[in-house]
Amino acid sequence: MMRQLLNTAITAALEAGKVILEIYHSGEFDVEIKGDNSPLTKADTASHNVIMSFLTKTDIPVLSEEGKSITYKERKIWRQLWIVDPIDGTKEFIKRNGEFTVNIALIENQKPILGVIFVPAKGDLYFSTKEIGAYKFSVDLELFDLDTLVSKASKIPFEREDKTFTIVASRSHMSPETEAYVQQMRDIHGEVNLISKGSSLKLCMVAEGVANCYPRFAPTMEWDTAAGQAICEHAGFQVIDWSTKEKMLYNREELLNNWFLVR
Repeated sequence: MMRQLLNTAITAALEAGKVILEIYHSGEFDVEIKGDNSPLTKADTASHNVIMSFLTKTDIPVLSEEGKSITYKERKIWRQLWIVDPIDGTKEFIKRNGEFTVNIALIENQKPILGVIFVPAKGDLYFSTKEIGAYKFSVDLELFDLDTLVSKASKIPFEREDKTFTIVASRSHMSPETEAYVQQMRDIHGEVNLISKGSSLKLCMVAEGVANCYPRFAPTMEWDTAAGQAICEHAGFQVIDWSTKEKMLYNREELLNNWFLVR
């Protein structure tokens, strides 16, 4: 059952990636500004529609950034749900720097048990379940065969040659608190590499072994982190809620995340 759900999530992410790239390369984004001042493009909507066409067949409810607003009264009885961000990093999409992702996570009893993150502009696919661990694969969207893809993916994290303590932080949301944390790590470790990235790529970089940690002391929503948390945890890392000092939980009444640290 879990393998089937993973295959569905991977297929949904890759097919969404195709429609995203069509719009990305056309340059016709049709940018709107939502009520929270975040941008929305027709690629977000198109990706959402593609993903929903696959996930609705699983009979598991879906919480998507671009979906309808669902009350907590309805959501709180869900033991399982998909949490989806059709395009994480819309600002990066608009800037055309390639640092945007498709995020799909399966949550069970508030914990992420499956994660899929696809990077359309790079062709990088990350996926995980608690049973198999976390993997990375480079995808050719025109030629991919799902069974081959899953069987040939490489398990993460990879061994890193450069042992310099490395922090990855947000390209668009660097806060004074994050800068203070970076300085604290310099005081502890001496030399520190600081890498700026957009979207859930930051979680992927920790899961992959490229970075030692990702401090996020600025706002995020559940759909920004659920898939990345699954992949990080299944690769042997932790996503710690800065307020509770426990693993971050999902399908909460308040969908805005607390600050967190990935390590």
